[in-house]
Amino acid sequence: MILWCERAWLGDDNPPASGVVIECEAEQIRSVSTGVGRPPSGAERLSGLVIPGIANAHSHAFQRALRGRTHVATGSFWTWRRQMYELAGRLDPDTMFALARACFAEMALAGVTLVGEFHYVHHGPDGVAYEDPNAMGIAVIRAAQEAGVRITLLDTCYLHGGIEPDPVQRRFFDPDADAWAARVGALRPGARVKVGAAIHSMRAVQPESAAAVATWAEGRSAPLHAHVSEQPAENEACIEVYGATPTALLHYDGALSERFTAVHATHVTDEDIQLLADAGASCCLCPTTERDLADGIGPAARLRDAGCGLALGSDSNAIIEPFEESRALELDERLASGRRGAFTGSELLRAATAAGYESLGWPSGGTLREGALADLVALDNGGVRLAGIPPQALVDGVVFAGAAADVRDVVVGGEFIVRDREHARLDVKRELADSIAAVSG
Repeated sequence: MILWCERAWLGDDNPPASGVVIECEAEQIRSVSTGVGRPPSGAERLSGLVIPGIANAHSHAFQRALRGRTHVATGSFWTWRRQMYELAGRLDPDTMFALARACFAEMALAGVTLVGEFHYVHHGPDGVAYEDPNAMGIAVIRAAQEAGVRITLLDTCYLHGGIEPDPVQRRFFDPDADAWAARVGALRPGARVKVGAAIHSMRAVQPESAAAVATWAEGRSAPLHAHVSEQPAENEACIEVYGATPTALLHYDGALSERFTAVHATHVTDEDIQLLADAGASCCLCPTTERDLADGIGPAARLRDAGCGLALGSDSNAIIEPFEESRALELDERLASGRRGAFTGSELLRAATAAGYESLGWPSGGTLREGALADLVALDNGGVRLAGIPPQALVDGVVFAGAAADVRDVVVGGEFIVRDREHARLDVKRELADSIAAVSG
């Protein structure tokens, strides 16, 4: 496939290049040429601005069914968690598949080409494994395949739920880290599928078990993610029991490395930040969920300045707006600091693209260059949100004013999965309505 892009952002700090020809072969970009005034014969024309595919580095797809049902409830993260558990208790492999497929298709319409699914609803309602212990994970993988997006299934080790766990949490638990590893070892990667590991949190996994998960991931050069310091109560509990913060525990357990991503990191200390940076780790912030759950504002600039890579995720999928997640790094920083300009538009777009791909174990994705994955997004800059923005300022314009509604075409592995704002395979509105109705209480 040959694509002629009116303008394309090539991942640097320069304005978008004009007349960019991208030749795709199989899953990869074979060549990139700039300054081509007219589309070559047989080329697909992409007007507007073309950017690399967007990586959603942290998602719980099933939580899409909570949208509109939990946002105005009083309380805190812990109040919301009870409502989430009620939903988790109603899932089975069929409803998980339908809900995840619809959610992933909605992501595709928003420009997401790769999702990191932090998957922990493993077993039946009573905690007993399905006949295939990976039935739920396989359903999630199949959902991504049918929605047309790449997936890194971050199969999550979740071993306990505190002194008095909610009965629903039994669905999340494996007996121990060895049982988790045996189950996950049966999952198979594919052309657009990778299998990674996750430690749910240091509330849910003992240090010795976290070390075992880290060893499993290291042995397979797989990405390893963990919820880290999302809530002050999480820090307090870890310090009370272990005398260390969650990040310090992960450091002692050998979990921190260049393949590790700390999710949220909202309440990390300066010492935690240095440990993450020294290990070459990344952090995935999820600003729209962190707002929705009243978690707080993550220290994005401090993490970046220390040397941590920054990726982005939609987490609870309260909204799927990748550009809102991107600009929130800067805009929330302004609220916290009273200063503007911590991040450039290009930095924010790299967080949404190349950094997310790197975090999820796809280092050749999220960029438009020879040899990269042929994943890209075409944005219509002729709508009201982007009207009047000069070509040289389109990157800043898209990041700070763009929306999912501006996504016109999406290509994954050289294949159009969204054309003219319509999903190529699925009726997404119907899929969402039907799948959410099936699990609504």
